[in-house]
Amino acid sequence: MSKTYIFGHKSPDTDSITSSLVMADLETKLGNDVVACRLGSLNKETEYVLNYFDIEAPELIEKIEDDAEVILVDHNSPSESVDNIENAKIIKVVDHHKIAFETSYPLFVRTEPVGCTETVLLKLYKENGFTPDKTIASLMLSAIISDTLLLKSPTTTEDDKDAVKELAEIAEIDYESYGLEMLKAGTDLSSFSIPEILSLDAKQIDFKDVKSIVNQVNTADIADVMEMKADLEAGMEKIIEEENLDLFMLLITDIVNSNSQAIALGKDAALVEKAYGVKLEDNTVLLEGIVSRKKQVVPIMTENA
Repeated sequence: MSKTYIFGHKSPDTDSITSSLVMADLETKLGNDVVACRLGSLNKETEYVLNYFDIEAPELIEKIEDDAEVILVDHNSPSESVDNIENAKIIKVVDHHKIAFETSYPLFVRTEPVGCTETVLLKLYKENGFTPDKTIASLMLSAIISDTLLLKSPTTTEDDKDAVKELAEIAEIDYESYGLEMLKAGTDLSSFSIPEILSLDAKQIDFKDVKSIVNQVNTADIADVMEMKADLEAGMEKIIEEENLDLFMLLITDIVNSNSQAIALGKDAALVEKAYGVKLEDNTVLLEGIVSRKKQVVPIMTENA
């Protein structure tokens, strides 16, 4: 019998990569034959995490065969998943995003409105009578720090805070100092091309009838990234044309001051102005206090579309 594939979303982030590794560990403990996979290249932050703990990255796959058994972590939308997902058999989903799929058969689904998939996975470990080892706890801790921006994001819940404390103790890590260095490592864009930057954490999110891509990059200094504004806009315009988009929204998120500089292009760029009560100047505006795409962008943009 072939193994079950476990993977997160395309343009993987730290939660997506670590969740595939952690879920594979849990499934193995439960006696199941699985393999952790990824659907794209590692970003700088995730590279930092895996190198720090000397852990090998999950296997890279581009598509799956018909009828393959899969477990989805940190996503459930078919548009963010592996190629040929429509012909696979999804047996489990563990996630913290809104439900965006349906099947003709029952399956195990565990989604919770928390800041990170790993917070849910920690609960599954405990419910099954297991305690993560030091390495697994380190991966889980890293992902929660990443997704919650060191517990500063509005997506952060008490469950996330409790999980960080518990995992930091198991991992024997000062999560605040480690977390800051980890987040800073993820802000280095110097080795990336413009197309790579614009695909690092890009998600197609349609706001009602407004076909959109929202990409988010983290930085310790917005001004550094804005020096590339002209090149970024040229790349965004190209993607808008190729993908027939109504809106491309790039969020440049300051992890230190918890703000985001938005660059918005496309025929529906004014949706940003309507949603936030701001005025785009030269296609850009500072959105103070906005750091969460899931909680502070998707709902308000959809409501105003």
